[in-house]
Amino acid sequence: MKKIKVTKKMKIMFLLGAVIGAIAGILFTILIANGIISDHKEVFSSDIAALTEENEEYKLQISKNEAAHNNTEVLAGDTDGWSLVLVNEEHPLDTSYVPEEMVEVEPERSVDVRIMDDLQAMLDDAKAQGLSMYVASAYRSYDDQCRVFNTTMTEWINQGYTPLDAYAETKKSVAVPGSSEHATGLAVDIIASAYEALDDRQGDTPEQQWLMEHCWEYGFILRYPPEKAEITGIIFEPWHYRYVGKTAAKEIKEQNITLEEYLDQ
Repeated sequence: MKKIKVTKKMKIMFLLGAVIGAIAGILFTILIANGIISDHKEVFSSDIAALTEENEEYKLQISKNEAAHNNTEVLAGDTDGWSLVLVNEEHPLDTSYVPEEMVEVEPERSVDVRIMDDLQAMLDDAKAQGLSMYVASAYRSYDDQCRVFNTTMTEWINQGYTPLDAYAETKKSVAVPGSSEHATGLAVDIIASAYEALDDRQGDTPEQQWLMEHCWEYGFILRYPPEKAEITGIIFEPWHYRYVGKTAAKEIKEQNITLEEYLDQ
């Protein structure tokens, strides 16, 4: 029997199918759970068609960049570039990727072992300054990301949004499954102990003010800064920090740019 060679393009198509399937599954799960398919069939058919069109655009971007294969390969390797891997909606990560070795920074909060020393040093130095903070979220599997996306989308629908609008709103603050940095093991959500809400006011806490000023010293950047949503695809998140290495973090801080802009230079 002739063996079929699995090409990079085929791998990308398999990934795309998984991403589209996950989104469709989330949508229909929500619709069924809310018992509203039969009552709004025409609206939902239109929404699904629009989602399909959007995913065709997504397919084009994946095809152009072959991002799923490349960033997974680099991230899993030992070369210096692993800390600069770009993961976003245009550069998804293989849904099966799991960091080779992880370590708990807090109970049920794990990160890629390669960033642990710098992360712990940052947290320890913050504590020495009298600040109180903790890692609220770290590595998140593809399935976990689906659940987070599903939950947030459901909240929007319960507020009266159509599924399509709910999907659009959810994308602003929650990465589409397959495109979350949390899956790399290089990203952490750090919040102040005295103020745990994930909103803009989190950025006003002494803890976040210190982190935004000093995180680069430990190889981290504020991944989704204010007024950069058009570039990152995610609204301002003053709690989301990404490890990129000390050299890159210093340059990104000095130039006041995003990881996307840094890699495009």
